[in-house]
Amino acid sequence: MQHKDAVLKQVQAAIEQATRIDPQQNPIALSLSDGALALDGEVAHIGTKKLALHAAAGVPGVERIVDRLRVAAGEPPGDGATRDAVCKWLLRDIDFQNCALHVRNKGERTTLRDAGADSAGSIEIAVADGVVTLAGQVISLSHKRLAGVLAWWSRGCRDVVNELDVQPPEEDNDEEIVEALHLVFESDPYVHAGQIGIGCRDGTVTLQGIVGSAGERMRAELDAWYLFAVQRVINRLEVA
Repeated sequence: MQHKDAVLKQVQAAIEQATRIDPQQNPIALSLSDGALALDGEVAHIGTKKLALHAAAGVPGVERIVDRLRVAAGEPPGDGATRDAVCKWLLRDIDFQNCALHVRNKGERTTLRDAGADSAGSIEIAVADGVVTLAGQVISLSHKRLAGVLAWWSRGCRDVVNELDVQPPEEDNDEEIVEALHLVFESDPYVHAGQIGIGCRDGTVTLQGIVGSAGERMRAELDAWYLFAVQRVINRLEVA
């Protein structure tokens, strides 16, 4: 087994190569114990976070990852405001109209909406230090992914812990990622879904098409990064 210091040096080098971030300006603290690598710090972009985690996981001697990386969210509005924003996104999205919604705050659970007769699942929302946790169950992997993206869209969100269970269980694959991203684009008011082609292979999403602005191009890329199990995004969108 490699010496711990040697493993940490390899991890640091792998992260720098994958993300191109300056370790002096964006330091990521690393610690290794019994094969568990913990990453602590703040990064500017969800893509940077995912690339760093993926690079670290591929280093020999790293058996599992403890992810404590957070995405910078500007001036934090507070957990209450972030929680309210998550709730608003979920309440008004048509794909969750038959889903019960609950809030967990300071140990107390409050029901925002019951599912009714045609239940499509139940989601509990909690926020702590900008980290949104989604618990409960939904009816498909696409709904699980969409719920996670809606949480990421919420002001003040620094990370999403998506613990939603899918019932009945579904096998995940690249086609599921493509289907979910189509759903996300249709829900995103800042993206013209019909103008963007989506491909996915081994967790790498490729976006192609023509969009109206650089902002829309970046928004579409972020939407792809926000999906769990996406390892890389290739953005070939052109701005008209």
